[in-house]
This record gives sequence, structure tokens and C-alpha cells, in this order.
Amino acid sequence: MAAAGLGQQVRQFSTSVVRPAAKLIKPPIQVYGVEGRYATALFSAASKQKSLDKVEQELGSVARLIKDPKLSSIVMNPHVKRSIKQKTFNDALSKAKLSPITVNLINVLADNGRLTLTPDVITAFGKMMSAHRGEVTCSVTTAQVLDEANLAELKVALNGFLAKGETIKLETKTDPSILGGMIVSIGDKYVDMSTKTKIQKLTKLIKET
Repeated sequence: MAAAGLGQQVRQFSTSVVRPAAKLIKPPIQVYGVEGRYATALFSAASKQKSLDKVEQELGSVARLIKDPKLSSIVMNPHVKRSIKQKTFNDALSKAKLSPITVNLINVLADNGRLTLTPDVITAFGKMMSAHRGEVTCSVTTAQVLDEANLAELKVALNGFLAKGETIKLETKTDPSILGGMIVSIGDKYVDMSTKTKIQKLTKLIKET
């Protein structure tokens, strides 16, 4: 019953700012979970109004608002009444002068008691927009920060995984615990070339012999 109710809510959201109601426009990738359902409805509504880029920019503003300690202490607090959360958030949104689609998303989340999911919905929508632009997110973890030369060489190698029309959206991280080498995650591929993992495999091999 809960799942059916949620489905009805997101369908209502998708068509609430677009009349007459049209078929749901699916994003290029599917993001699972409740946040994915809301993000999909938002993507569909924004697509119908040709305002995907604008909504993405506005969600960036919403994300910054949520990080404000004063606002988050109310909006993200489970002990604060839903009506107070909604009014506080709406007051902040009105000052930001956001479009009806973005404001409606927040209102639907508030009405359903899911304002705490806002950051997750924003992240899910961001993934959909990256796919919409043909971006392939790649995460590379190294023990030390890569210099410009190594970074350029890495990008050339990663481009070999791309299909025509796709571009790399590279995220680099550092984790001294991997000792050396790198861990690469691109699309649905995952390659662990870290020194730490090599040592673990070698240690296991020695123990088994």
C-alpha cells in the first residue's frame, strides 16, 4: 500500500505543474529508491517545460540552503513539526526566487514528511542530468594527489572506455591507506590496482601454499 501511495504521489507531482497531463518522460538512467522516484518525476516535469538545466541550477541553490546550520537544524530535525519545517523552507525558497517546479518538489516532499530526503533527491537528479549530457562519472582513488602530467595521462586512458558522444566526469580522491597504485570506478566497471590489495592477495597466496 505504501509503495502504491508513493507512486501516486510522484505521478501527481510530475503532472501538477503541467496541464494537460502527459506521459512520464523517463530519464536516461534509472536511479532506484524513494529518492529515485521523486527525481524521476522531477526530471519528467522539467523535461516537459524544457527547463532541465534551470532546475538543476536551482537544486544547487537548494543544496546550499540545506547546508545552512540554522535552516538544517529545523528542516532536518525529526522532532520539529512538519508544518513548521515546510513554512521555514518555503520562506527560504521564496527569497531564492525559484521556479514553480523546484518549489513544488520541496512542497511534495514536505507534505509526505520526506524533507530529509531532499539531498538524496538532488543527488539522484544530478546523476540523471549527467547521463542526459552524455557524461560518464569516473572515480579514481590514489594514495597521493596526482600531478598534472599523470592526471592528463589518466584521462586519455579513461577515454578508451567511452562510447561515441560520451564525456568523462572525473572525480579524484586520495586515500593514503591504499599505499600506492589506484582504484578506478567508471560506469559499471571497477578496477582495484592498489598496492594494499596486491599485498593482501600476495599474503593470502602465501598462506594458502
